[in-house]
Amino acid sequence: MMSPNISSASTLKLLPLQVTALRFEIAGRPLLDDVSFSLDAGGPTCVVGPNGAGKSLLLRLCHGLLAPSGGSIRWAGGTCEQQRRAQAMVFQRPVLLRRSVRANIEHALSARQLSRSERIKRADSVLEKTGLLGLAERDARVLSGGEQQRLALARAWALRPRILFLDEPTAHLDPAATASVEAIIRDIDSEGVRIMMVSHDLGQVRRMAGDVLFLHNGHLIAHTDTVSFLDAPESELASAFVEGRLLW
Repeated sequence: MMSPNISSASTLKLLPLQVTALRFEIAGRPLLDDVSFSLDAGGPTCVVGPNGAGKSLLLRLCHGLLAPSGGSIRWAGGTCEQQRRAQAMVFQRPVLLRRSVRANIEHALSARQLSRSERIKRADSVLEKTGLLGLAERDARVLSGGEQQRLALARAWALRPRILFLDEPTAHLDPAATASVEAIIRDIDSEGVRIMMVSHDLGQVRRMAGDVLFLHNGHLIAHTDTVSFLDAPESELASAFVEGRLLW
């Protein structure tokens, strides 16, 4: 039987997400400083910038894995528990359990107190959608890199999140595996899930993103639509990044 918190989380109005004067520091050194933006329905949103800009850190803060040193991250509604249950995150290198592909998905669902029949139903659905049904009983650890990332997406998708954070989901994948993962992300997006994704691939940004957050040295330099960012950047820093020039 589904708990009341899970049911309400599935229909919870989370957006807009309002980030205000966000700051995160370690030993007095700011890694993100005075970052402010708002996200409403739409997307996906791609977070871009050079190495060390604070992209992955921003996702972890928004997802609640880290507490900010200053500023605020506010969702439109719900309790903290409901907000947590309405989100999911997929990392660049997914952590998979020492069990089958199917068991990895069902284990995540069991933590949400879903009935066995509902766990099986959801697992079958996402395995089929991600092309993994034929690998359902295989040990997850022996999958290829692309298959493991598809499994991580399937596991997150089965939770039916309203918000999905993706940290470079196609890093280190070949073009075919990248295309497969991007197709799954589009399918998740088409179901109304709000996606916020870190990417280093500007071709991917053009293919996938509705808007772009551009970070540099822990500061938000631009938040704009994808076409404007890529074809008519409004700052010298953004222009240098798009053109592939070094940023320090």
